[in-house]
Amino acid sequence: MTGELVAEPAATGTPARRLPIIALFAAQFFSLSGNAIALIAIPIIALTETGSALAAGVAGVFATVPLVIGGALGGVLVDRFGYRASSIVADVASCLTVLAIPILSGTVGLPFGVLLALVFLGGLLDPPGDTAKTVLVPELAALARMPLARAAGAQSTVQRTASMVGAGTAGVLVALIGPVPALIVDAGGFAVSALLVALLVPRRLSGAASDDDDGTGTGERVPGGFVAGLRFIAASPLLRAIVLLVTLTNAIDIAGLAVLKPVYATRVLDDPAMLGFMVGCFAAGALIGSALFGAFGHRYSGRLMFATCFVLAGAPPYLTMALGGGLPVLLPVLAFSGLAAGALNPMMATAMYGQVPDGMRARVFGATTAGVAASMPLGALLGGVAVEQLGLAPTLVVCGVLYVVLGASPLVIRSFSGLEAARPTARAAL
Repeated sequence: MTGELVAEPAATGTPARRLPIIALFAAQFFSLSGNAIALIAIPIIALTETGSALAAGVAGVFATVPLVIGGALGGVLVDRFGYRASSIVADVASCLTVLAIPILSGTVGLPFGVLLALVFLGGLLDPPGDTAKTVLVPELAALARMPLARAAGAQSTVQRTASMVGAGTAGVLVALIGPVPALIVDAGGFAVSALLVALLVPRRLSGAASDDDDGTGTGERVPGGFVAGLRFIAASPLLRAIVLLVTLTNAIDIAGLAVLKPVYATRVLDDPAMLGFMVGCFAAGALIGSALFGAFGHRYSGRLMFATCFVLAGAPPYLTMALGGGLPVLLPVLAFSGLAAGALNPMMATAMYGQVPDGMRARVFGATTAGVAASMPLGALLGGVAVEQLGLAPTLVVCGVLYVVLGASPLVIRSFSGLEAARPTARAAL
């Protein structure tokens, strides 16, 4: 007996099929690695072309507003057209959108307004593809006879690995060929992702979502659209609390990623390529944290671990940069914070997988994506304004203090007590 919650096998007595879930994780790796390159390259493009922190913030707004729209509509579309088909179409469309940036830049030119439009369109396509891949995990874990908490940990490990590899690759590419040509590699990641899902994830899954049953996994469409997803979240104290917390901290995170860290790398470290290595160090720590959670941490997850990880994931890097820490200090701090951050996504994903039924999953995850992204445009814009008006160091201090307060809130907010109940001990695995 292991005490781990296990996704129910599709059919009793059938052999485990691991290739589909491995292919899904590989597809996520390639698509998210490409996204990590874009997250590094686009703020640097904005900064180098305009020299303005506010311009980088505006680019962050155009990258995050579509996450809200795409999250709101994406879950409904994924439920309508099927998980697998939605993943493929979204990846192909994202590939073409990203590829248009270096093509236009190398031919007729790329005005800043056109760049913003393409960034907006690319961001609009990301949430449906990400949602489709996420909601496939429980059914593919069932085919592989993999404990659900372990599958969530493995998925988070893949996501963190992709961020680490993509950020490191972006740093090298920006240094060698520049930020615009680096986006060609981003487009290639989406193309590979689409091929992996098309070739290796089966069309019909016994007991799982498929293209033939409208993505619900039951052959019946659950009534309601985006609003149904919102209502489900609103009715769950734990989901409601998680979405609110992540919404607030995402505003800080996007300010850091789109404005504060690019400005720090460009003006303090005097090397824009260092942004990629800063993000890569955080992602490397998060990779180890996700792997440790998948192997051991899920047995001990709860409010205390969740709050501790949240505080350590956010505050130390901002305070270190506020003190002017150089690379020998900053990079280890980023790796340590990443280690704490690595446990957060699998904890939240496990709680959501346990509470959301299959027929509602895409809508709830889509509504969650829209909800947690709602504050990101404002965060990116305020980050740019704050740096311009207050200076970099005061803005970093404010971000660090806010992260301490928000990260510790699960210790005093009763709704987070559901994290204890969400521990994967409800049903033993033989």
